[in-house]
Amino acid sequence: MAKNSKWSDDYLLLLMQIYLQRPVGIKPMYSRKMVDLSLELHIAPNVLFVRMCQLANLETPRIEHIWETYGNNPRKLSRAVSLWREMRGYGNANLFYDGVEVNETFERDFKPISEETVMTPVMLTLILDLYFRLTPITMVKETPEVQELARLIKVQPQEVVEVMDLFQYCDPYLNRKDPADNVLLEPCKEIWRRFGNANTEDLASYAEQLKDYYR
Repeated sequence: MAKNSKWSDDYLLLLMQIYLQRPVGIKPMYSRKMVDLSLELHIAPNVLFVRMCQLANLETPRIEHIWETYGNNPRKLSRAVSLWREMRGYGNANLFYDGVEVNETFERDFKPISEETVMTPVMLTLILDLYFRLTPITMVKETPEVQELARLIKVQPQEVVEVMDLFQYCDPYLNRKDPADNVLLEPCKEIWRRFGNANTEDLASYAEQLKDYYR
């Protein structure tokens, strides 16, 4: 887990608030609100997803009590969540986590790689998934799949193509020399090391889940 490794049942209130948003029910692991909460709590999305499933299934007496208290009273739940956020770190989240070891592996995935680009590791992962679905000759901005992904992650098709070009330099089967200095080359190499030699079906499944963040 990340900065705050200890689970607090107070977090169930925040998960319940998301669960009750329409359409009511368990939300996708990488939906925008689940990821935003993960970043807020410094707890990975897959951990929160498991907790939400437990919440939905009333797996503990504590969860049953929370449902009895807040399940039919959204205003009361909203007040409880607002109070929790006010009390969290006494209004200073950095102070709240002061001295706690930082491990931002999943958090960095959702943040821009640098101030020079809007690209994030998650976006590069989605582009790599598409890379394995196309051939070099179709890695152009006119390709419908390129345009569709660009719309989803809110960049220009040419930006997707430029990342695909960098992945071609990472691809050992193409045996190309590194291009001129590019801020995205090293991040692309890192994503390739993480996923490039793995099962493409596993990558495709993961990428499909990640798309929920942009929908």
